[in-house]
Amino acid sequence: MATNQQPKVTVRILPPSRPQMKRPEVESKISQYGVSFDKYPVIVVGIRGYYEDTMGVPGTNDRGVYDDAIFVLTKDKFVSFNANTDPSAFRPNIASLIPDCYFAHNLGLHKNQYLALVQRKGEVSVTRDGKTAPDKGYFGINIHKGGMNGTSSEGCQTIPPVQWAEFIALVQSELNAAVGTKNAATTTVPYILLSV
Repeated sequence: MATNQQPKVTVRILPPSRPQMKRPEVESKISQYGVSFDKYPVIVVGIRGYYEDTMGVPGTNDRGVYDDAIFVLTKDKFVSFNANTDPSAFRPNIASLIPDCYFAHNLGLHKNQYLALVQRKGEVSVTRDGKTAPDKGYFGINIHKGGMNGTSSEGCQTIPPVQWAEFIALVQSELNAAVGTKNAATTTVPYILLSV
């Protein structure tokens, strides 16, 4: 008996491994920004399109997959995470963070639900689907936990749930150690977004 059902296609949204870039290469890429560990004990670096040729359409910065990378750097730690630095889908007026160095994030609650890096310390610059001019301001471009079946981003930077707890615990513990628990939540965490 024939059926009209199509075979189920599984889209892989998470790479098989974490980003393999080494610390000296990441530090070389961000050296132009002059961000110092003496002033900022925790630095987060995103690389858009890290898996551009191995996930989704080759040569294309896809949406809805964790094809980007995020690195957490401190004086003595360097840890990589899979990430998404794009909105989950194309939609009129949705924001995409423009690659640059931002001093806009600190620990806080994402949507009053769980600890994340929230954009409350400064403005960021974005482009918007369907528009040509960049936009600058406070848009809530947070770094938060993504979804299991999608990246859960309306312009935020997201990390897969299986890596999220490690990411936020690392950022929090390093801030606590550097500036004390009383000051950790108000300390700026620079976020540098790069493109491959």
